[in-house]
Amino acid sequence: MWLLAVEALGAFCLFAFIVWWTMFSGKKPSNKKTKKTSETDKN
Repeated sequence: MWLLAVEALGAFCLFAFIVWWTMFSGKKPSNKKTKKTSETDKN
């Protein structure tokens, strides 16, 4: 019975890790306004 609980806990941890990885590994949103103002400041 304890083996079943350990296996379920391992599966849950793997699932939580996959969800966390997919949520936070995406491309960071770029702020276009900041880019444009920094480009115009250089000129």
